[in-house]
Amino acid sequence: MILNLLYQGLIIVLLLTFSFGPAFFALINIGIKSGYKAGSMLALGVVLSDLLLCIGICILVYFGSENLLQSEKAQNISALIGGIILILFGAAYFFKKSAATNSTIEIEKVPSRIRLIVKGFLLNLFNPSVWFLWLANVATIGKTLSYSLPKMVIFFLITLGAVLGIELGKVYLAEKIKHYLTPRMMHITNYVTGAALIIFGIVLIYQHYFAH
Repeated sequence: MILNLLYQGLIIVLLLTFSFGPAFFALINIGIKSGYKAGSMLALGVVLSDLLLCIGICILVYFGSENLLQSEKAQNISALIGGIILILFGAAYFFKKSAATNSTIEIEKVPSRIRLIVKGFLLNLFNPSVWFLWLANVATIGKTLSYSLPKMVIFFLITLGAVLGIELGKVYLAEKIKHYLTPRMMHITNYVTGAALIIFGIVLIYQHYFAH
Protein backbone atom coordinates (compact mmCIF):
# COMPACT_ATOMS: atom_id res chain seq x y z
CA MET A 1 0.00 0.00 0.00
CA ILE A 2 2.88 2.38 0.79
CA LEU A 3 4.30 2.13 -2.73
CA ASN A 4 0.81 2.72 -4.14
CA LEU A 5 0.40 5.83 -2.01
CA LEU A 6 3.83 7.14 -3.03
CA TYR A 7 2.93 6.67 -6.68
CA GLN A 8 -0.47 8.36 -6.28
CA GLY A 9 1.11 11.20 -4.31
CA LEU A 10 3.69 11.76 -7.05
CA ILE A 11 0.95 11.91 -9.69
CA ILE A 12 -1.01 14.47 -7.64
CA VAL A 13 2.09 16.64 -7.15
CA LEU A 14 2.87 16.57 -10.87
CA LEU A 15 -0.73 17.38 -11.81
CA LEU A 16 -0.93 20.32 -9.42
CA THR A 17 2.48 21.86 -10.12
CA PHE A 18 2.86 21.33 -13.86
CA SER A 19 -0.63 21.96 -15.17
CA PHE A 20 -0.54 25.14 -17.26
CA GLY A 21 -3.56 26.75 -15.65
CA PRO A 22 -4.26 30.34 -14.54
CA ALA A 23 -2.26 30.07 -11.32
CA PHE A 24 0.81 28.82 -13.22
CA PHE A 25 0.96 31.87 -15.50
CA ALA A 26 0.32 34.29 -12.64
CA LEU A 27 3.00 32.64 -10.50
CA ILE A 28 5.69 32.88 -13.18
CA ASN A 29 4.67 36.48 -13.96
CA ILE A 30 4.96 37.60 -10.33
CA GLY A 31 8.23 35.71 -9.87
CA ILE A 32 9.77 37.48 -12.86
CA LYS A 33 8.50 40.97 -12.08
CA SER A 34 8.44 41.22 -8.30
CA GLY A 35 10.92 38.63 -7.11
CA TYR A 36 10.97 35.55 -4.93
CA LYS A 37 9.27 36.93 -1.82
CA ALA A 38 6.25 38.22 -3.74
CA GLY A 39 6.01 35.04 -5.79
CA SER A 40 6.21 32.90 -2.68
CA MET A 41 3.21 34.73 -1.21
CA LEU A 42 1.19 34.00 -4.35
CA ALA A 43 2.30 30.36 -4.21
CA LEU A 44 1.24 30.19 -0.56
CA GLY A 45 -2.22 31.47 -1.50
CA VAL A 46 -2.53 28.83 -4.22
CA VAL A 47 -1.55 26.00 -1.86
CA LEU A 48 -3.84 27.31 0.90
CA SER A 49 -6.79 27.14 -1.49
CA ASP A 50 -5.72 23.61 -2.44
CA LEU A 51 -5.68 22.76 1.26
CA LEU A 52 -9.16 24.21 1.79
CA LEU A 53 -10.55 22.32 -1.20
CA CYS A 54 -8.81 19.13 -0.19
CA ILE A 55 -10.10 19.13 3.39
CA GLY A 56 -13.59 20.17 2.29
CA ILE A 57 -13.81 17.41 -0.31
CA CYS A 58 -12.31 14.87 2.13
CA ILE A 59 -15.16 15.66 4.50
CA LEU A 60 -17.75 15.40 1.70
CA VAL A 61 -16.34 12.07 0.54
CA TYR A 62 -16.15 10.80 4.12
CA PHE A 63 -19.84 11.54 4.64
CA GLY A 64 -20.82 10.35 1.15
CA SER A 65 -21.89 13.79 -0.13
CA GLU A 66 -19.42 14.20 -3.01
CA ASN A 67 -22.32 14.16 -5.52
CA LEU A 68 -23.09 17.74 -4.49
CA LEU A 69 -19.99 18.91 -6.37
CA GLN A 70 -20.86 16.86 -9.42
CA SER A 71 -24.33 18.37 -9.91
CA GLU A 72 -24.84 20.37 -13.10
CA LYS A 73 -26.06 23.40 -11.16
CA ALA A 74 -22.93 23.47 -8.95
CA GLN A 75 -20.68 23.14 -12.00
CA ASN A 76 -22.45 25.96 -13.86
CA ILE A 77 -22.33 28.35 -10.92
CA SER A 78 -18.65 27.67 -10.22
CA ALA A 79 -17.81 28.04 -13.92
CA LEU A 80 -19.58 31.40 -14.17
CA ILE A 81 -17.98 32.85 -11.03
CA GLY A 82 -14.58 31.41 -11.88
CA GLY A 83 -14.75 32.61 -15.49
CA ILE A 84 -15.62 36.17 -14.50
CA ILE A 85 -12.83 36.33 -11.90
CA LEU A 86 -10.24 34.98 -14.35
CA ILE A 87 -11.31 37.50 -17.01
CA LEU A 88 -11.05 40.40 -14.54
CA PHE A 89 -7.63 39.29 -13.30
CA GLY A 90 -6.49 38.84 -16.90
CA ALA A 91 -7.70 42.28 -17.97
CA ALA A 92 -5.74 43.88 -15.12
CA TYR A 93 -2.46 42.59 -16.60
CA PHE A 94 -2.96 44.71 -19.73
CA PHE A 95 -2.78 47.89 -17.64
CA LYS A 96 0.42 47.02 -15.76
CA LYS A 97 3.64 48.77 -16.70
CA SER A 98 7.27 47.80 -16.24
CA ALA A 99 9.92 50.45 -15.52
CA ALA A 100 13.57 50.35 -16.59
CA THR A 101 16.71 52.26 -15.70
CA ASN A 102 20.14 51.92 -17.37
CA SER A 103 18.78 49.12 -19.54
CA THR A 104 18.06 46.95 -16.49
CA ILE A 105 14.63 46.08 -15.25
CA GLU A 106 13.55 47.55 -11.97
CA ILE A 107 11.38 45.40 -9.78
CA GLU A 108 7.90 46.83 -9.71
CA LYS A 109 6.49 47.95 -6.42
CA VAL A 110 5.77 44.68 -4.71
CA PRO A 111 2.09 44.24 -3.84
CA SER A 112 1.26 43.60 -0.19
CA ARG A 113 1.70 40.07 1.10
CA ILE A 114 -1.94 39.72 2.04
CA ARG A 115 -3.05 40.88 -1.41
CA LEU A 116 -0.79 38.37 -3.11
CA ILE A 117 -1.96 35.52 -0.89
CA VAL A 118 -5.59 36.41 -1.57
CA LYS A 119 -4.93 36.68 -5.30
CA GLY A 120 -3.31 33.24 -5.43
CA PHE A 121 -6.07 31.82 -3.27
CA LEU A 122 -8.86 33.15 -5.51
CA LEU A 123 -7.16 32.27 -8.81
CA ASN A 124 -6.92 28.65 -7.72
CA LEU A 125 -10.17 28.43 -5.76
CA PHE A 126 -12.38 29.63 -8.60
CA ASN A 127 -10.88 27.33 -11.20
CA PRO A 128 -13.49 24.53 -11.46
CA SER A 129 -11.00 22.10 -12.96
CA VAL A 130 -9.07 22.22 -9.66
CA TRP A 131 -12.24 21.24 -7.80
CA PHE A 132 -12.81 18.18 -9.96
CA LEU A 133 -9.12 17.29 -9.87
CA TRP A 134 -9.30 17.21 -6.09
CA LEU A 135 -12.54 15.26 -6.16
CA ALA A 136 -10.88 12.57 -8.28
CA ASN A 137 -7.75 12.57 -6.09
CA VAL A 138 -9.65 12.35 -2.82
CA ALA A 139 -11.92 9.58 -4.12
CA THR A 140 -8.89 7.55 -5.26
CA ILE A 141 -6.83 8.06 -2.11
CA GLY A 142 -9.89 7.62 0.09
CA LYS A 143 -10.45 4.17 -1.34
CA THR A 144 -6.79 3.24 -0.76
CA LEU A 145 -6.95 4.46 2.85
CA SER A 146 -10.37 2.87 3.54
CA TYR A 147 -11.89 6.36 3.77
CA SER A 148 -10.17 7.11 7.07
CA LEU A 149 -10.50 10.89 7.41
CA PRO A 150 -7.41 11.42 9.64
CA LYS A 151 -5.21 9.33 7.31
CA MET A 152 -6.55 11.16 4.24
CA VAL A 153 -5.84 14.57 5.79
CA ILE A 154 -2.30 13.57 6.83
CA PHE A 155 -1.56 12.17 3.36
CA PHE A 156 -2.71 15.34 1.60
CA LEU A 157 -0.89 17.63 4.05
CA ILE A 158 2.36 15.86 3.15
CA THR A 159 1.48 16.01 -0.56
CA LEU A 160 0.69 19.73 -0.42
CA GLY A 161 3.95 20.35 1.42
CA ALA A 162 5.74 18.86 -1.59
CA VAL A 163 3.59 20.97 -3.94
CA LEU A 164 4.51 24.16 -2.08
CA GLY A 165 8.20 23.26 -2.30
CA ILE A 166 8.01 22.85 -6.08
CA GLU A 167 5.98 26.05 -6.49
CA LEU A 168 8.65 27.96 -4.58
CA GLY A 169 11.26 26.40 -6.85
CA LYS A 170 9.40 27.70 -9.91
CA VAL A 171 9.29 31.19 -8.41
CA TYR A 172 13.02 31.04 -7.65
CA LEU A 173 13.82 30.12 -11.25
CA ALA A 174 11.47 32.81 -12.57
CA GLU A 175 13.24 35.44 -10.47
CA LYS A 176 16.62 34.39 -11.85
CA ILE A 177 15.65 35.02 -15.48
CA LYS A 178 14.33 38.54 -14.91
CA HIS A 179 17.84 39.99 -15.27
CA TYR A 180 17.92 38.76 -18.86
CA LEU A 181 14.64 40.34 -19.89
CA THR A 182 14.21 43.70 -21.62
CA PRO A 183 11.36 46.09 -20.76
CA ARG A 184 9.68 45.00 -24.00
CA MET A 185 9.84 41.37 -22.90
CA MET A 186 8.32 42.35 -19.55
CA HIS A 187 5.39 43.97 -21.36
CA ILE A 188 4.98 40.82 -23.44
CA THR A 189 5.01 38.74 -20.24
CA ASN A 190 2.15 40.84 -18.92
CA TYR A 191 0.16 40.49 -22.13
CA VAL A 192 0.71 36.72 -22.36
CA THR A 193 -0.33 36.23 -18.72
CA GLY A 194 -3.39 38.46 -19.13
CA ALA A 195 -4.44 36.82 -22.39
CA ALA A 196 -4.03 33.35 -20.88
CA LEU A 197 -6.26 34.20 -17.90
CA ILE A 198 -8.92 35.78 -20.12
CA ILE A 199 -8.93 32.75 -22.43
CA PHE A 200 -9.25 30.39 -19.48
CA GLY A 201 -12.21 32.43 -18.20
CA ILE A 202 -13.99 32.56 -21.55
CA VAL A 203 -13.50 28.82 -22.14
CA LEU A 204 -14.91 28.02 -18.70
CA ILE A 205 -18.06 30.03 -19.30
CA TYR A 206 -18.46 28.77 -22.88
CA GLN A 207 -18.11 25.11 -21.93
CA HIS A 208 -20.79 25.29 -19.26
CA TYR A 209 -23.30 27.65 -20.90
CA PHE A 210 -22.95 27.51 -24.68
CA ALA A 211 -21.29 24.21 -25.68
CA HIS A 212 -24.37 22.05 -25.09
